[in-house]
Amino acid sequence: MSQARWRRRLILIAALLAAPLATSAVLSQAGAESGPVSLPPPSVDPAAPNGGLQTAVFAGGCFWGVQGVFEHVRGVQQALSGYAGGPAPAATYELVSTGRTGHAESVKVTYDPAVVSYGTLLRVFFSVAHDPTQVDRQGPDHGSQYRSEIFYTSPAQKAAADAYVAQLGTAHAFARPIATKIEPLQGFYPAEAHHQDFMAHNPDYPYIVVNDVPKVEALKRVFPALYRPDPVLSGSGT
Repeated sequence: MSQARWRRRLILIAALLAAPLATSAVLSQAGAESGPVSLPPPSVDPAAPNGGLQTAVFAGGCFWGVQGVFEHVRGVQQALSGYAGGPAPAATYELVSTGRTGHAESVKVTYDPAVVSYGTLLRVFFSVAHDPTQVDRQGPDHGSQYRSEIFYTSPAQKAAADAYVAQLGTAHAFARPIATKIEPLQGFYPAEAHHQDFMAHNPDYPYIVVNDVPKVEALKRVFPALYRPDPVLSGSGT
């Protein structure tokens, strides 16, 4: 068994041991133990272009949970798990899991800007999809491949992301400094098929129950107008 698979197995064991605590009280994805909160809307939000779908790429720990959250957001047409931040030849789970390839586990979100704006996606990302104050880790997962990062695809996205991080910092929205990196997208490489729609296909998987189901529940509770009950799966495009 590979080292990456051993690490995942150890994480699952730890998740099972932590399950009673995690199911009795959902901890905040924002780094405080008061539960997820609705952060303020971004003061800078790119205007919707004249027609056509747009893409955004977010990294916030294990891509299973980040994908699962965005698959439940109205206006999202597809959320695809993959790797960004490193070279194409090394974009495989086994190599990325070493933490030495430069990649982050990421999710490419294809969305309709007439329904949901980039700024709204940023708000979801920071509010419920992950903890942006953790450095090179997310929950039980450790390593640079689990870092918090926004890979922008246009100057407008960069401006919006920079402004929102500054806005949240000025408002002291988190108890700790925001660790999210903001870098241009150089390439996105889809993850292996068995990683796609993992939460939807494996809702009872221990890691998912402990770490990721609470994120979707938080999306439903904090952003009820954005929540769609049936996830849009990566291969459906609907």
